[in-house]
Amino acid sequence: MSNEAFTQLVDAHYASLYRFALSLARREADACDLVQQTFYIWATKGEALREVSKAKSWLFTTLYREFLRGRRRDSRATSIEDLPPGEQDIAAEDVDRVARLDAQTVVAALQSVDEVFRAPLTLYYLEDLSYLEIAEALAVPIGTVMSRLSRGKAQLRAALAREESAAMAKVVPFTSAAGRKQA
Repeated sequence: MSNEAFTQLVDAHYASLYRFALSLARREADACDLVQQTFYIWATKGEALREVSKAKSWLFTTLYREFLRGRRRDSRATSIEDLPPGEQDIAAEDVDRVARLDAQTVVAALQSVDEVFRAPLTLYYLEDLSYLEIAEALAVPIGTVMSRLSRGKAQLRAALAREESAAMAKVVPFTSAAGRKQA
């Protein structure tokens, strides 16, 4: 692959790979390392890819595998079995409440979702990958993707509810000077 083609590939996919890496690793330095490692692997093995149109999926798959490899090495991997038994879905949010959320609140809430669910949520909502593309990137069956998205959405809703209630607790009610004298 020519230097120009490689530069174009990096320019086209760096930002989305970095966002995905940051959602997984939660630290900027680790996210940068994951993206750099992914592009290094592409530089050494990417030419073996027969269909260049699948480069994006290949890059996300490679990044995710590198993340998992690092987690296994650190023996801190989160798995579905680690979740508390009987975790239940939470009722869907009101449309008005969701409309009031800002991006920073959603990203903060997403960081509190278990990694096994955070990865498919990030790929689905932030990177606009299909269920099939997510299944390929994470090397899991499509049914597993659907299940993890469902459970991840439940955790995200719970995290957003916590974020909202914490924000509401910080709001100090306004009372007029006359109201304070009477109290």
